[in-house]
Amino acid sequence: MAKRMLGIDVLTAARQRIARVFDDFPRVYVSFSGGKDSGAMLELVAEEARRRGRRIGVLFIDLEGQYEHTITYIRLMMQRHADIIEPYWVALPLNLRNAVSVFEPQWMCWDPDRRADWIRPIPKEAISDESYFPFFRRRMEFEEFTPEFGHWFSGGKLTCCFVGIRTQESLNRWRTIASQRKRTHDGLQWTTWVGQATYNAYPIYDWATEDIWTYYSTQRVPYNGLYDRMHQAGLTIHQARICQPYGDDQRKGLWLFQIIEPETWGRVVARVSGANFGAIYARDSGNVLGRIKVTKPTGVTWQRFAHMLLESMPPPTAEHFHDRIDSYIRLHRHKDPVGCRSGIPDDVPQGGNAPSWRRVCKTILSFDYHCSELVFQTTAVGDAYQRHARRIQRVKAQKEEWR
Repeated sequence: MAKRMLGIDVLTAARQRIARVFDDFPRVYVSFSGGKDSGAMLELVAEEARRRGRRIGVLFIDLEGQYEHTITYIRLMMQRHADIIEPYWVALPLNLRNAVSVFEPQWMCWDPDRRADWIRPIPKEAISDESYFPFFRRRMEFEEFTPEFGHWFSGGKLTCCFVGIRTQESLNRWRTIASQRKRTHDGLQWTTWVGQATYNAYPIYDWATEDIWTYYSTQRVPYNGLYDRMHQAGLTIHQARICQPYGDDQRKGLWLFQIIEPETWGRVVARVSGANFGAIYARDSGNVLGRIKVTKPTGVTWQRFAHMLLESMPPPTAEHFHDRIDSYIRLHRHKDPVGCRSGIPDDVPQGGNAPSWRRVCKTILSFDYHCSELVFQTTAVGDAYQRHARRIQRVKAQKEEWR
């Protein structure tokens, strides 16, 4: 889908979209993370709510491993809009991705069994009672919790969740808006049906990063002071992002904890396996991310090196990578039965998407759990680890077939 100019500025367009949602939906809430995009989103929605004399819900999922600057900003915003919001500050034991350790590929925030190791105490404003939401179960994933919250919040009424994502940030976010196969509200491409009577709306999808900061500057509304610290640390406005620190993309910013909030860093290291290792190599060599250059021991082929790496992993993690690599090889044998008759090559000069064992090693060294480097799609919803356990028997049968 090609871009089409609307002939108005992005702020006016966002306000018009928000007004349309208020016209059509009796229940609305904002998904708030404490970042610059969701902060601008909350300010715009609160502005329209006050104009209409309506109340809005605000959902903030506290993932424990967050900067104190962010928590301070969250409190500020909750107090600033206390007259019109229904706050839901959630601090429940959810499963999160840990991309810096093969021994702990997931970690559970607010783990009741590790209370002494928590990065910080549960805020007094937070919902920490596991029986508060009837749909909640311990170790739910973030991507499972958010749609279930929307269905619960709706109470059966037509409901819209405002989400502050922008298509400039990634191809997946662009596809979220541009998809022609999704169900929308009244043909509005910037909305997406998420089940039952609930929709998501993305009013600032066409904003650039510069538009976000222009909004904060001209409207004189508060923003997260953490961005000032990130700027002082040398990050550009396009690099500065706020989210839980151990995910596949977020791990690149782990080192920032050490210089922005050193008092928090010690607790981060103690809380999640591999945090210090990930920070060191993300900053110094890049090899933990597999983004710069990967090397192998002298005299060892890339194929042998891949097997050495797999042998060093815990069995469940190694089995997962084995399955993905088997599927990768099978895929290329099907696409090129002559060229891949004896398997994929050890290395190829052209690089890119060409199959090779060197590419497999890069995936393993970067601990790309979903193997997106091998052109697999990342599963966004549901517990991929539990689904993997259910796949084991089927995959074993496939291995016998593939020999």
